[in-house]
Amino acid sequence: MTVEESQPVLDGDLLLKAYVNGIFPMADPEFGVVEWFKPSLRGVLPLEGVHVSTSLARRVRSGRFKITVDRCFEKVMRECAVPRSAENGSWMVEPLLQAYVELFERGFAHSIEAWRDGALVGGLYGVHIGSAFFGESMFSRPALGGTDSSKVCLVHLVDRLRTSGFLLLDTQLVNDHIARLGGIEIDSEEYDRRLQIALSRTAEFPGE
Repeated sequence: MTVEESQPVLDGDLLLKAYVNGIFPMADPEFGVVEWFKPSLRGVLPLEGVHVSTSLARRVRSGRFKITVDRCFEKVMRECAVPRSAENGSWMVEPLLQAYVELFERGFAHSIEAWRDGALVGGLYGVHIGSAFFGESMFSRPALGGTDSSKVCLVHLVDRLRTSGFLLLDTQLVNDHIARLGGIEIDSEEYDRRLQIALSRTAEFPGE
């Protein structure tokens, strides 16, 4: 559900204001418009209830990928914004991307990267406020040997959030992959309740 189609100057402060109110942006590159959403059903991944399959756990333990944190935030964002297909296009415009880069420079956004043979083959990024992490997007490049790399990054993210005292991992929506990991949908009232609790507490995002 779109809650706002016009906005003041798009910058890091506007993004922070949106997130603390349970709102997230998506852009329409064709028209250069950024829209703001607060769905009636919100996706979350309970940190104590994540289900990692045997095959994915094996992939994580294999050491197939070198995992890093905050090494190349903007590059991860740009890779995430590459259209998946003709039907599933990009949801990013440059002003929105630069607002996230500003948050990264201020310590409010983070990325986890997966590398193989020196190439970036997967990653994810999101926003961190209080003890809440708002997952934004992830990508993998199977053609470069990055099969399951985004999933491995997500497992690393969950482990870091759980051991660092985070209370909320917001996934916005629940796709098949998130559902298999234990992701659930909650109504907006319950989401707001959990969000306010998470915002009232502090957790530090762990580096490498």
